[in-house]
Amino acid sequence: MPDRIDLRSDTVTLPSAAMRRAMAEAEVGDDQYGEDPSVNRLQAEVAALLGTEAALFLPSGTMANQVALRTLTRPGDDILVPTEAHLVLHETGAGAANAGVQFSIIGVNGTYDADAVHAAIKPRGHIVFPPTTLLVAENTHNRAGGIVFGADALRASLAVARDHGLRSYLDGARLLNAAIASGQPAAELAAGFDLVSMALSKGLGAPAGSMLAGSAELIGQAHRYRRMAGGAMRQAGILAAAGSYALAHNVDRLADDHANARLLADELLRGDDLELDLATVQTNIVVFALVERSGVPDAATFVERCGERGVLLNPFGPRVVRAVTHLDVSADDCRAAAKVMRAVADGR
Repeated sequence: MPDRIDLRSDTVTLPSAAMRRAMAEAEVGDDQYGEDPSVNRLQAEVAALLGTEAALFLPSGTMANQVALRTLTRPGDDILVPTEAHLVLHETGAGAANAGVQFSIIGVNGTYDADAVHAAIKPRGHIVFPPTTLLVAENTHNRAGGIVFGADALRASLAVARDHGLRSYLDGARLLNAAIASGQPAAELAAGFDLVSMALSKGLGAPAGSMLAGSAELIGQAHRYRRMAGGAMRQAGILAAAGSYALAHNVDRLADDHANARLLADELLRGDDLELDLATVQTNIVVFALVERSGVPDAATFVERCGERGVLLNPFGPRVVRAVTHLDVSADDCRAAAKVMRAVADGR
């Protein structure tokens, strides 16, 4: 077993030697003036991949989400989001502070259907209700265990949103995981949304960066809000080159991460002190609960004890833990990590 097996997130990966060479050799210019050839190349690659007119490179996924909110909403708007959305729980209140919006949660387990969307829409011009102006989806959904949003339910929900004049945004940080798991092209999963984000620094293994994609008009507006958020970049081609390398070399191998997550889940279920729904292990995230009974630690204690034995995890609730597979952990690492987790859960 290595000194440590880091399953906290797929953001912990280190750039490979080949990716570092691509970064070192990148053509650069001033991105704020639109003169960085590596950034421009990456933006064109992502627009083609997602079937949009344009794309924009941003430093982080949180900035991508916040820029999308600023572009698509106005202060006081009501935004429909799935349960436990990243926008709501993992961005330190930025939606309220930066965009001035409020969130209405719909659906269950990270997804929703057309009926849920229809029932939650608040009318515009009402003297009491805030206007519902935006529908958000998260695909894959982080806290629901990396599940893929069903294509039929998503298309029907988007149709309801369009019929009621709502804009739509896809938080697609792990969109390519969804594409590999479902066998659907990324452009099909992105179709119908006004703006779509995609992270480069998660499963793709780049050291930084996320993308926003959409119409040329909306991406032009997003460019302004990127600058307003402090995201104006200069010779950013060094980072963009890593993104281009990742798109060329690290997409198909996401299937390996998915297989390793399933292996990890199967190994964890060899006892009766962990609760885990295998139906949720669709991509590279494994979320499980520690059974509340004598001898089984809470999540914080479990994570601490696993960490002492070299397995790093994230607590996701009082008795809920998350593990994420990625390109820097192997099948053997997952087996070894599962043995540690099983021993800690068993009190050994």
